[in-house]
Amino acid sequence: MIPVSNQSLPGPTPFALSQITGTQTLVHQIDLATYEQFRQANDPQFFFRNLTEHFRQQGRLVIHLWDDVARAKPDVVTSRLRALAGDSVRVPARLTKARRIDKPTAMVFLDQNHLQVAMASKYKYGLWLPKRYFRVLPPDFLDPQTAIADELLVAVATFSQPRTIPRDGRPFRSYELVRFANRLNCTVVGGFDKLLKAFATEHHPDDVMTYADRDWSDGRSYERLGFERIGETDPQLFWLDPQTNVRHYPHRINDTTDLTPIWNAGSIKFVKRFVGADPRVCPLH
Repeated sequence: MIPVSNQSLPGPTPFALSQITGTQTLVHQIDLATYEQFRQANDPQFFFRNLTEHFRQQGRLVIHLWDDVARAKPDVVTSRLRALAGDSVRVPARLTKARRIDKPTAMVFLDQNHLQVAMASKYKYGLWLPKRYFRVLPPDFLDPQTAIADELLVAVATFSQPRTIPRDGRPFRSYELVRFANRLNCTVVGGFDKLLKAFATEHHPDDVMTYADRDWSDGRSYERLGFERIGETDPQLFWLDPQTNVRHYPHRINDTTDLTPIWNAGSIKFVKRFVGADPRVCPLH
């Protein structure tokens, strides 16, 4: 069950606007029928970014919940919204073990637990909860097969191969955090930080950069871990197939017949510099 109020709030939008129970976070529910009418009379390219900024100035986060996303990944959507409401199984990262995982393990986990399409990445790390700590989980959290396993994968982070730039006679190594996800209905407290440290210990990056999707995030979780906000990207155009709920990047499709152009709210670019990195250097990605 999605933890939002039943009453639609007033706002500068034709779409339903609700509040996550017990928070100041808003859920902007974008149904495709209303969107189709809206875009016939308006240019939607910057509408969602501007609405995000409108509420940001009021100190509020707005989640743009598109109908195709809610239909394609209902369990992930519900898990994310429940976590924002504080309704999530909390697992201390200190109970877990961080280690490299293989591509199939990472891809399956991300497909099941991340809103966006799972992408192949060079480096993949997971947090595993040993069986002796299954006691911190509710009795109904594990299915019978998982309950007899020796450990449980509870979070995954993936990273790109480095982009290397010569600087002062040495290579400056910049990586990208590509994906991070907790297990459904679970929040590993300190989990992202632990995975990032495991990656940094092995690969010694000068910096790690990433993007926060403004449809769902304002990037505060990155800032708490020492990431610096260094810029924003414009809203991204996708071509949506309303029959399959599949989004296509413009450069990957030729025929847009019967497809709907939609724009997200853009992204925020963050970078975390590590000890020894030159703070004046910020490679562009």
